[in-house]
Amino acid sequence: MEKQRCGWCKGDPLYEAYHDVEWGAPVKDDDTLFEFLVLETFQAGLSWITILKKRENFRKALDNFDYRKIARYEESKIQALLNDAGIIRNKLKVGATVSNALAFMKVQDEFGSFSDYVWGFVNHSPIKNRVENYKNGPATTEISDALSKDLKKRGFKFVGSTVTYAFMQAVGMVNDHEISCFRYEQV
Repeated sequence: MEKQRCGWCKGDPLYEAYHDVEWGAPVKDDDTLFEFLVLETFQAGLSWITILKKRENFRKALDNFDYRKIARYEESKIQALLNDAGIIRNKLKVGATVSNALAFMKVQDEFGSFSDYVWGFVNHSPIKNRVENYKNGPATTEISDALSKDLKKRGFKFVGSTVTYAFMQAVGMVNDHEISCFRYEQV
């Protein structure tokens, strides 16, 4: 019997694997949270499958998403990224990745970890929504609005409420698996 999955991922093996293993599973590790923050920022205005297909290229180009290294990128490295056909070559998004790495570390200094900071917006426990069809799920919420506003206040870029909510879904702060999906009860 075939597994019942959320409608948005059906038909593409890469999408299905990401859905089955990662999407919506709670992430509390700062390194992984930064990776998803970077990927979601690059996804702004694009489809998630585009980003997934380039994920390994991003991993290589961005020093395995090491925010400590990214925060020290100089102009020559930024230019190399802008010439790398394996990633999304958007000057504003590349620049945001560097400035977001710096802001990320400032949040760590203030809160002890980025995880403690970001998960505080959901009282450190995933919100379990009851989405029947992903097409009717929210794109933003009051919480994503508040988190987006606070991230921007702290110097983060490309973190509008829609990007922030997608990040929250990806890292399991909210469970937006369709209630008929096999992952709904697992995460």
